[in-house]
Amino acid sequence: MSMDAAMTDADARFARLADEEWTWRLGQFPQLATSVGETAHDDRLERVDADSRAARLARWRAMREALAAIPVEAMSPAARIDRAVYENQLHGLIAAIESHADRMPLNSDSSFHGPLVDLCDAQPLGNPGEYRRFLARLADIPRFFDEHIALMREGLATGYTVPQPVLEGRDQPLAAIAGLSDAAATPFWKPFTAFPAGVPAAERAGLRDEARRVIEDQVLPAYRALLAFLRETYVPNARRTTAACDLPDGDAFYAAQIRHYTTLALTADEIHERGLREVARILAEMHEVRRQAGFDGDLPGFLAFLRADSQFHARTPQELLAHASWIAKRIDGLLPKFFGVLPRQPYGVAPVPDDIAPYYTTGRYVPAPRPTGCAGTYWVNTHDLPSRALHTLPALTLHEAVPGHHLQIALAAEAEGQPAWRRHSFVDAYGEGWALYAEHLGDEMGVYLTPYEQFGRLTYEMWRAARLVVDTGLHARRWSREQARAYLLAHTALSAHEVATEVDRYVGWPGQALSYKIGEITIRELRARAERALGARFDLRAFHDAVLALGSVPLGLLEERIAAWIAARLAA
Repeated sequence: MSMDAAMTDADARFARLADEEWTWRLGQFPQLATSVGETAHDDRLERVDADSRAARLARWRAMREALAAIPVEAMSPAARIDRAVYENQLHGLIAAIESHADRMPLNSDSSFHGPLVDLCDAQPLGNPGEYRRFLARLADIPRFFDEHIALMREGLATGYTVPQPVLEGRDQPLAAIAGLSDAAATPFWKPFTAFPAGVPAAERAGLRDEARRVIEDQVLPAYRALLAFLRETYVPNARRTTAACDLPDGDAFYAAQIRHYTTLALTADEIHERGLREVARILAEMHEVRRQAGFDGDLPGFLAFLRADSQFHARTPQELLAHASWIAKRIDGLLPKFFGVLPRQPYGVAPVPDDIAPYYTTGRYVPAPRPTGCAGTYWVNTHDLPSRALHTLPALTLHEAVPGHHLQIALAAEAEGQPAWRRHSFVDAYGEGWALYAEHLGDEMGVYLTPYEQFGRLTYEMWRAARLVVDTGLHARRWSREQARAYLLAHTALSAHEVATEVDRYVGWPGQALSYKIGEITIRELRARAERALGARFDLRAFHDAVLALGSVPLGLLEERIAAWIAARLAA
C-alpha cells in the first residue's frame, strides 16, 4: 500500500470515528444539538443520571483507545489538525467526569437551569410540529431538575459542592419563576402570545391550552421543588471553604482545571509567578497613562477618582447601551483594514437580562443558535450604573463584540470546510485569549480616543493579569475572598461591585479565569515571532486571518500552525 493510500485510510478511519461520536454526542446533549441546527432532539433535555454519565465516560474512553490505534504519522496534515482538536475535546469531556467537576452543575456565574428561560429563542418555532416539540421539552423540565437534584446530592455526599459563600442570592432567577402561578407571566409563554403564519388558526387555541397545562402543572412545580432543594438542603450544606485544593483530591482537581482551561502543561506556581510579572509590567504603563491624563495624585487616588467621578458613568441604562452601540459601530468600520476575512453573521447590543444582572459580569457575548436566523448579541450589564465605567466600554466592546468574540465565533461557525464538531467548539484559552488580544489590537486600530480610555484598556488587561494571581491564590494558596478582593481593588479600576462579583466567579469556577491572559500572551508572542521572522514581509491582515482560520484550537496546536504559516511565507 502506498503512503498516500495509507494516509487516506487513516484519515477516513479518524473521520468515521469522530463523526459517529459527534452524532451520538448531539443525542446526549439535546440543547447543543438545537444550537447547531440539529432539530431531531428538540423535544427533550440532557440526562444527567448516574447511568447516563457512566455510559458517556465509557464511550469517550473507548474513543480514546480507538484513536490511539490510528497512527498519527499516517494521517494527512489537515487531518492531523482535526485530530488534535478532537483529542482536546475528548480530554475535556473525560476529565470533567473523572475529576467530578460534573457534580457541581452550577456556580456563581452560570447554572444548568439558567438557559431554560431562553428555550423559545433557541429552537425553531414555525409550525405545529415544532411547537409540540417545544412543549415536550418543557414537559421534560421536571425530570431534568430531578436528575440534577440527585447529582447535587451526590456532590454533597462526596464533598464536591460549590462553596456556600458564593451561592448566597444566586437563587433569585429561580425564585422569580417559582413564585409565579400564571403560565402567561412566565418566559415560557412568549411563543404563545403570537403565532407565526405556519401555525393554522384552528390549532392555536389547543396549543395554548396545552402550554398552560404543561407550564402550570409541571414546569412551575419543578421550579418550586428545585428552589426548595437549593435553599433548604444544598446551600446550607455546601462546603464553607473556597479553595479548590480543599476539595477531595483537590490538588488533582485544580490541576485538571488548569489543563482544561489553558490547554497547556502549566502548574499553579508557574501561572502565579507569570501573573505577578505581568501585573508589574502593566502597572508601569498605568502610571504613564495616569501622567498623560494630567492627574496629580498617586495611582490609588486616580483609581478612586475613576470610580467616583460622575463623568465616567452613564445616567441611564439607555445611555450606556447607546454608548456601547456607537463604539461597536465605529469598530465595525475599521475591521477591513485589519482582517481579510469577515463573518456574514451580524450582531446586536442588548442589556444583560434583569433577573441575572445583579450577579452577572460586566458584559458577555451570546452566540446565536444556528437555525433561528438570529444575530449574535453583545450583552452590556446596565445594573448598578455607578459600577459601569464608560472609559472601559471600548475595551469591553473590542472583547465581547468585534474583533473579539463575535468575529472569532461567527467565523468559526461559518468555516464550512471543517467538521461540525470543530466549527461549534470553543476552547477557552484560544477564544478568551483572542478576545483579550482584540483589546490590545484596539490601540493600533485607533479605538481608544482619550487617556482615560487607554487607562480603561490597561485596567482590563490588568484585570486579566491579576486573575492569574488571584485564581491561583484562591485555589492553590488558600487566599480568602477578602484577600482576592483587596488585590483586585488595589490593581484595577474595577468598581467594588464588579470586584466582588468577579471574585465570586473565580471562587465558583476554578481555573476558567486563567484562560484569558495565558491565551493572549501566546497570541502576542506568536505575532512577535512572525514579525521578527518575516520582517518587511509580515502582513498583519494575513496573520489575523491565519489565526482565525483555524477555528477554536488548543494553544499548542496554534503555535504549531503559526510556525508552519511563517515557514510557508518565508519559502514563498
